[in-house]
Amino acid sequence: MLVEKAPAKINLTLRVLGRRADGYHRLESLVAFADLADTLSLQPGGEPALEITGPFAAACGPVDGNLVLKAFAVLRERVAGLNAGRFRLEKNIPVAAGLGGGSADAAAALRLLACSNGLALDDARLAAAAPMIGADVPVCLASRARIMRGVGEELLEPLALAELPALLVNPGLPLSTREVFAKFAGKLDGAPSPSQVPLKFGTLIEWLGAHGNDLTQPAIACVPVIADVLKALSRMPGARLSRMSGSGPTCFALFVSAAAAAAAAGMMQTEHKNWWVHPTMLH
Repeated sequence: MLVEKAPAKINLTLRVLGRRADGYHRLESLVAFADLADTLSLQPGGEPALEITGPFAAACGPVDGNLVLKAFAVLRERVAGLNAGRFRLEKNIPVAAGLGGGSADAAAALRLLACSNGLALDDARLAAAAPMIGADVPVCLASRARIMRGVGEELLEPLALAELPALLVNPGLPLSTREVFAKFAGKLDGAPSPSQVPLKFGTLIEWLGAHGNDLTQPAIACVPVIADVLKALSRMPGARLSRMSGSGPTCFALFVSAAAAAAAAGMMQTEHKNWWVHPTMLH
């Protein structure tokens, strides 16, 4: 039995730079990864199969449409005789939440298939398969903080960011990326941000304050409670910055310490019993 963690992806920043001829938007995002993760295991041998368990299993939809099985199908097109097996996914990351859970699962599947078939993790065929599965799969392959651009295919060098104590909050409403982009009416300036990102906590927080998430307002137009989540996070003691991740609806706040994030989690759970609340560390 082979096992891989599939960490949640957090968009610390997100800018919409333009729109391509095929309708996809060109983005720029500084991403980090959380301690929160799905767990994917593979028992090699036999036909590909997938079992889903965990707190968010019911929200995953039909198994045959899951990105884990798509990862196998796409990689098999590039690797002759690719062996499969039985996957088991423990789903701990909320679905359709702006946390890249499906992409993280697919990337974990690629890593497991590489291991079980004797492929190196830097095999060019894995890198070629990743964007064919989903736009966030390439950055999830290594699950390291970095700036990503384009539709996810352009990855800058990994960054050794300071650890960021965080609190993730989801109001319990799914939100599709397509819906959010349909509401987007912001300026498309096409100019990427400077690639130099401060690594130390204080200067990084200051830098993040000047680089936001362009999808926040269109996401709020789709799910207005996102504004309430951001407001509640900003009021938590010790919160240094609050923001929405990806296309939402999950939001996060960054704190001065893990203890402050944990204390805020307790307060948030008391005040908003229907929201999903999870303290974590971002790397």
